[in-house]
Amino acid sequence: MSAFNQGAQAQSRVPQSIGFLLLDNFTLISLASAVEPLRMANHLSGRELYRWFTLSQDGRAISASDGLQITPDAGLADTPALDAVIVCGGVDIQHSVSREHVQWLQAQGRQGRQLGGVCTGSWALAKAGLLDGYECSVHWECLAAMQEAYPRAAVTTRLFSIDRTRSTASGGTAPMDMMLHLIAREHGRELAAAISEMFIYERIRNEQDHQRVPLKHMLGTNQPKLQEIVALMEANLEEPIDLDELACYVDVSRRQLERLFQKYLHCSPSRYYLKLRLIRARQLLKQTALSIIEVASVCGFVSTPHFSKCYREYFGIPPRDERAGQHSANVVALVPMAEELMRPSSSSAMAALSRAQGESSFASVRL
Repeated sequence: MSAFNQGAQAQSRVPQSIGFLLLDNFTLISLASAVEPLRMANHLSGRELYRWFTLSQDGRAISASDGLQITPDAGLADTPALDAVIVCGGVDIQHSVSREHVQWLQAQGRQGRQLGGVCTGSWALAKAGLLDGYECSVHWECLAAMQEAYPRAAVTTRLFSIDRTRSTASGGTAPMDMMLHLIAREHGRELAAAISEMFIYERIRNEQDHQRVPLKHMLGTNQPKLQEIVALMEANLEEPIDLDELACYVDVSRRQLERLFQKYLHCSPSRYYLKLRLIRARQLLKQTALSIIEVASVCGFVSTPHFSKCYREYFGIPPRDERAGQHSANVVALVPMAEELMRPSSSSAMAALSRAQGESSFASVRL
């Protein structure tokens, strides 16, 4: 049973009604990414599976972060009957959530509504106490602040999180992935795949995928040398640069280089470099038709057996199974590590690193 499905509804084919609560300066792309799969689900199925309504606090027009205005279908005082509510957040979320929003959301929770948020919409749910004990996703710009403000919410760097009656997604197109997963659970994978094809959406990402949080966001502007080193690593994955050369390029000693990585990234430079290469390999395995041998070569591995060994140790699954779409239950992502980087004083960063050898969520890895 999915987060937005009550089972009996699906049996009787009663359309699910979803309200999209728009906050000031919401991001239009996140709203569209969440609504359009519902429209296409109705179109391709030939029947009304979903109904949706836009809501604002007072029912008046509300502006998106790009300046476009949306005239909502209703205000909070006269909302239609709903099965689910999704909060659409955006810029300056800390000042966009009013007491009225919080009270209304709490009332929806008491009435058993399914609740969700896109972009920074999770902040509103957390402020209302509706994410306590739930895993949730939020746009990376808001991630550290939300962890600090609402420690009872299990904030992750996942693109989206579906945890019981809560479904939350980060910004951009991530809400589309979340909605496609919900549609697949309710009405079958074939329909979700057909929607993806209609939108020329090459791959429906899953809950194992994480946001790529820019390193500069994690470190601020205080470590230009470290940022420069990481940029060099990212630009030279096929032919890795020797660490002594890297240190020379940015005018630091090898010892200084080691200290920078240990202090701010909680791992050695060689470990970090290997992780970048393996992340690139994972993207190529999932998104291209390159053979495993070719992927190994492109990512700087001297032999396929060595690549396979490193890949399995890192992700808990061999490259062949990754290509086939099989996911090991033992895969542990680097989310704890990424989150701990935003809390430099935490003593659990190294413990998180020792628990996991998963994927990058704090480096900007480009194809």
